[in-house]
Amino acid sequence: MTTGTSKHLVDPEIMGLLDILPPLDLTNETLAQTRAMLSEMNAQLLTGLPEFPDISVREQYIAGPEGAPDVRVLVYLPKNVPTPVPALLWIHGGGYVIGNADQADLQMKSIISATGCAAVAVDYRLAPETPHPGPVEDCYAALKWLYTNASSLGVDASRIAIGGDSAGGGLTACLALLTRDRGEVPLIFQLLIYPMLDDRTVTTADPHPYTGEYVWTPQANHFGWSALLGQEPGGPDVSPYAAAARATNLEGLPPALIGVGTLDLFLEEDIEYARRLIRAGVPTELHIYPGGFHAFPMVAEAKVSQAFIRDYLNALTRAFNQS
Repeated sequence: MTTGTSKHLVDPEIMGLLDILPPLDLTNETLAQTRAMLSEMNAQLLTGLPEFPDISVREQYIAGPEGAPDVRVLVYLPKNVPTPVPALLWIHGGGYVIGNADQADLQMKSIISATGCAAVAVDYRLAPETPHPGPVEDCYAALKWLYTNASSLGVDASRIAIGGDSAGGGLTACLALLTRDRGEVPLIFQLLIYPMLDDRTVTTADPHPYTGEYVWTPQANHFGWSALLGQEPGGPDVSPYAAAARATNLEGLPPALIGVGTLDLFLEEDIEYARRLIRAGVPTELHIYPGGFHAFPMVAEAKVSQAFIRDYLNALTRAFNQS
């Protein structure tokens, strides 16, 4: 794709973000440097955040999958509310190779303020150091811990939702499949924010002409999937617990919301997954935001971002209240 081919389609209110976000040149050689740069950027962003005195946050290490290290989680609990409250298990984005639980701090606190839930953010192990199934098993360990310890946390074990953005959205979809198949934890909702679902996108012969120019590119996508799978993406033997789009049966999954921008590399795989969920009888909302590239809600004051945030908060609130 030639540079600039989709610029005329970008929502003007989010255009400025492209000047701030560095292009992700992800290789084995640049990965450590990219992680350090993004971590520093995130730390700076977190310093200027508003206070949320009605929410307590604590770091905790919980038992990981069998034979694996403990998993770090951040536990967010609303103060001065009648318990038990519903809960959201949150899985951060970063292409399976970058990011940490701390980056969603403002988002977690905003969700808690709007819905009255508790939240647990998972610091799953990253690829390529930990390929599949390590990341999704870390998330399952955190979900199982949340469910098992619900009463001591003041959480209603019958009202647990899972959610995440980008690779975290992909892990959320995989975790929903794994949780359905293991039958140990009931889930009421899956919040899939521009989820990374299908490794076969990397090898498609017919790429979308206007997606993936900004933030998360085909090159970054190829690197992320290769790191997670430990092999070339698009091959025949990829588990649906690694790439949820590979699942042949989507019946019995929790209700879902999928939201994505029209310029996001994941646009078509997200639309297709929503179509298949609906066809499998899973109550599903699909929202497509014109002019949105990957991670556009970072510009929180833009109208298109406010629409997205309002849509997913409404869906979460309904899910928590219905159950």
